[in-house]
Amino acid sequence: MTPTLAPVVEADFEAMLALRIEALRESLERLGRFNPDVARARLKSQFRPEWMHHLVVDGERVGYFTVEPRDGELRLHHLYLRPKAQGRGLGAWVIAGLQARGLPITLAALRESRANAFYRRHGFRVVADQEVDIEYRWEAGA
Repeated sequence: MTPTLAPVVEADFEAMLALRIEALRESLERLGRFNPDVARARLKSQFRPEWMHHLVVDGERVGYFTVEPRDGELRLHHLYLRPKAQGRGLGAWVIAGLQARGLPITLAALRESRANAFYRRHGFRVVADQEVDIEYRWEAGA
């Protein structure tokens, strides 16, 4: 399953919100934190199409990611995959592409999410343990 990237436009917001909710719902419900209004507000606050890419497999949008360029590093804000697309190497493909840039990468993952094991497997280390999220950092050669 090799994805292609497609650009994001403003009109994609609602579809991307639905995908985000689909991807996170199980983890958020398990933590008692599922709230569609909060999901909408969080995505809206970081909705920058120029930083975003759809992941497309066989003509279907199966996920998306958002990477904010910062001074000398990258901030991964979102990496969401539809549940049926998870566990097939798509997330690893995105991370490998980002790591190939050679810049440090930071991100936050929801506490008790399966994403934590994923990021640790890909060389990210914990830099802060917060109430809701765990902050990670990856550096080339670390």
